[in-house]
Amino acid sequence: MASTDMKLSHILRKAECGEPLSSLELQYLLGLSKPDELNQVFKLARSLRNRYFENKVFLYSFIYFSTWCRNNCTFCYYRKSNRYPSRYRKTESEVLEAAMGAAESGVHLIDLTLGEDPFYYKRYGFSSLVELAKKVKMNTGLPVMISPGVVPAQVLSELSLVGVDWYACYQETHNRELFKQLRIDQNYDLRFSNKQKAMHSGLLVEDGILAGVGETLSDIAVSIKSMFRLGAHQVRVMSFVPQKGTPMEQWQTPPRIRELLIIAVLRIVMPDRLIPASLDVDGIEGLQARLNAGANVITSLIPPKLGLAGVAQSTKDINEGFRTVQGVIPVLKQMGMRAASLEDYYGWVIREKEKLRMLQSQEMRAL
Repeated sequence: MASTDMKLSHILRKAECGEPLSSLELQYLLGLSKPDELNQVFKLARSLRNRYFENKVFLYSFIYFSTWCRNNCTFCYYRKSNRYPSRYRKTESEVLEAAMGAAESGVHLIDLTLGEDPFYYKRYGFSSLVELAKKVKMNTGLPVMISPGVVPAQVLSELSLVGVDWYACYQETHNRELFKQLRIDQNYDLRFSNKQKAMHSGLLVEDGILAGVGETLSDIAVSIKSMFRLGAHQVRVMSFVPQKGTPMEQWQTPPRIRELLIIAVLRIVMPDRLIPASLDVDGIEGLQARLNAGANVITSLIPPKLGLAGVAQSTKDINEGFRTVQGVIPVLKQMGMRAASLEDYYGWVIREKEKLRMLQSQEMRAL
């Protein structure tokens, strides 16, 4: 017992001092289960978050404007062969209306999300997508994230040129064999390298993983180290939720302690990164636990009454208004936290983009 306590204390002291942790040390943290040990990990995660962000939380809207997709991911409700989803593709005016409403509510970022919609990939090209992102940026004046799946490098450059700030592209796992099972007939290296290309284009990057899809503690440790080496600016984990009409429909959603521990270890390994607490899995009820684990971004805020869906939970808490700025502020107040100012968020984004430019300059000089 004493040696176990000493081992945990040693790992946490190393992390607090900024020393890198080994894969085995990460697995040790990820495998903890006793309440007092978990509390020590969560306490350090919160302390490190406060070191870089104080008690401020960033708020992201979520506009899932096309649920059409060319892919057949085994975990996703919107996989192309699933006959159950009600598919939609919002018009430009509908997207702008949703974005303006979200901006007026006080969010810090507009997240434009879609499946790999054949409308763009096969029929019309990406010019209309780039133009839509440009108009959202111009009309809201907010930072913009786009999550379009794997797109050509030229499209990434064009998105950056029109003012898009973020490119989100989740690997789901960094175990290649598990990736093949989750993302059928997709290329691991192409997906991963797209994030590297995005950073070379001046875009900030988000990567993320799924919890409860057959991964081991070793797989999770590999993912955390892979996201660290990538230099991702935002890193996330979401618990798998089984979806009707998919090959994984009969799977169980994992105990939430796995997601919470991964959030905490992500914070411990990458203390100055943005880490979301998603409302898409458990809604407003799960927010406090994710923030207590070290998250500092609330994602998947969705305007009600506009017919927009979530991903893991397509309707949960949306039309009730809980997935809004007004819905989450009481939780933050109760926890002694607060929504950051837009200036806080823009300042963080600008500093990170400047670091990207400096890195690119150094690489060019090295050549």
